[in-house]
Amino acid sequence: MSVAIRVDEIGKQYRIGARQVRARTMREAVARIIAAPVHNLRHLRSPGGLDGHDRGDAIWALQHISFEVMLGEVLGIVGSNGAGKSTLLKVLSRITAPTTGRAWVHGRIGSLLEVGTGFHPELTGRDNIYLNGAILGMDRQYIRSRFDEIVAFAGVEQFLETAVKHYSTGMYLRLAFAVAAHLAAEILVVDEVLAVGDAEFQKKCLAKMSEVASQGRTVLFVSHNLSAVQRMCPRSILLQSGRLIADGPTLNVLRTYLAISPRAPRPRKWIDLSRAQRTGTHEVRIEAVAYSGGDAEPEFHPYPDGPLELTLELISNRQRTIGSLGISLHDQQGARLISADTMSLDGATQVEEGTNRIKLQIDALHLNPGVYYATLWASGRLGRRVFDRIESAFALQVVDRNPAPLGQLGPTTCSFRVLPSPSEPRS
Repeated sequence: MSVAIRVDEIGKQYRIGARQVRARTMREAVARIIAAPVHNLRHLRSPGGLDGHDRGDAIWALQHISFEVMLGEVLGIVGSNGAGKSTLLKVLSRITAPTTGRAWVHGRIGSLLEVGTGFHPELTGRDNIYLNGAILGMDRQYIRSRFDEIVAFAGVEQFLETAVKHYSTGMYLRLAFAVAAHLAAEILVVDEVLAVGDAEFQKKCLAKMSEVASQGRTVLFVSHNLSAVQRMCPRSILLQSGRLIADGPTLNVLRTYLAISPRAPRPRKWIDLSRAQRTGTHEVRIEAVAYSGGDAEPEFHPYPDGPLELTLELISNRQRTIGSLGISLHDQQGARLISADTMSLDGATQVEEGTNRIKLQIDALHLNPGVYYATLWASGRLGRRVFDRIESAFALQVVDRNPAPLGQLGPTTCSFRVLPSPSEPRS
């Protein structure tokens, strides 16, 4: 299998706070041009390097990045904000030059690095399709042969003759993705395409990228949606502070990412809720919570059909009975998907004055991979007197250990049984 992309010791440096010194007269400008070779040589020998500016703080957005991507491979790129993901894609797309190292890219690149990259705001949607195709080296006849398919995918038929500066963000994104994905670029580079757009569009994007990969084209996919990365990409790389710290099977890379990310939901770690916004009488307060996917793999996150084990730390102002202690899980749109309440069990929960720890377990989540938000509560008998309730108390990540095929969202399973069929005829 041939190599589509080879990156060798790529580094990218920026200067923060550096100020360009401008010439005030023609004489100064000419003198600066003549002196430039000597000036540059002096800076190359200096610790600060070549900058051509007043001294500012230098930061390395990328350092010593090396990897290869094979033809037809779908590579995920993950990392926290500021890790260098977008900078790497800009270097590979020839938008910015690296400070050190080299990158070899074999084939034309179709890039979607941000909303509407490469679009001219004054041109219509129709004109921008042809413009982008021409930039990618497509002739007009080829673009015309794919034109209807691009427009149908983007769903902007009514606005083809409208200048794209009047498009909404969603329209802009749909058209930009459609152009990048449908024209004959051997390499598709996508940065956070799922951050904008509705669920239906996101589904179409994943399916299209899967189709592109099945055609033997290479895909680089950057996203904070770890479930999408896991479904799309057999292999991923992880960037942190401009350095490549993990490269391998996506599930292993995601394990590393979730373990080191300070903002990612982490199992077996106490989450402090003492300052959380809450409602209730506060006679009982939920001060902290820890969760895990059970004892099978305690260091990792819950699985879609696996258990969820919770440990709640409660503080009560006296010995009392809690009639309702529970958790509900919500998706990112706020829809409640799961609710577990001790009130549904026979008996109540007794707590002592002071600090108490109580363990709860949901036997099977039946949730697709993704990030979910947990609401916690504690109430008196029959749930009528609310002691404490915390909306969106913490987030948890559900990760699939057996991801579905590329571009498909694997369904969760459920317990069911066959009941005796009624013998009476249909009415």
